[in-house]
Amino acid sequence: MEKALNRLIFFSVLTLALGCEQAGKKDQPSMDEKGIEPELSVAEMKEDLLEKGYEIFDYVDPQTADTVIMQQYFIAFLKKGPNRSQNKKETDSLQTLHLEHLGKMYELGFADISGPFGDDGDIRGITIYNTPTLEMADSLANLDPMVKSGRLVIEMHPWWAAKGFPLR
Repeated sequence: MEKALNRLIFFSVLTLALGCEQAGKKDQPSMDEKGIEPELSVAEMKEDLLEKGYEIFDYVDPQTADTVIMQQYFIAFLKKGPNRSQNKKETDSLQTLHLEHLGKMYELGFADISGPFGDDGDIRGITIYNTPTLEMADSLANLDPMVKSGRLVIEMHPWWAAKGFPLR
């Protein structure tokens, strides 16, 4: 019964997310003839983020005189959980489901990057969630099958980064 309820909640959240994603696409600029989306102006980007409920602030870079928009993201630290007694077959299955979950979060635009740490410490990896609220990021992170099984637990923190700046 609990499993069915969890599935219902998961698919309800996914359905809502997909609906929001499709609704948001109506407001996005159309692609040019080469299939490239035109960049939003700083004012358009600010307006879009604020309408969607994101926390932002901006500043002027003293070297370039460009306006930089800072957006609040949420970092989920995936830590070793209390239930690590699964056998290899169960662990492998959970890992597959975990990767599918993270892939879906990325595909839906809720997670920007995920990855494991290279040591065998208590913090196993991170995911950076791109959601308007901590509650939404935490809810999505806790839908992860590894978390639901108790193999991992989530520690969530708000984090600010410049909007649109790539990793290098």
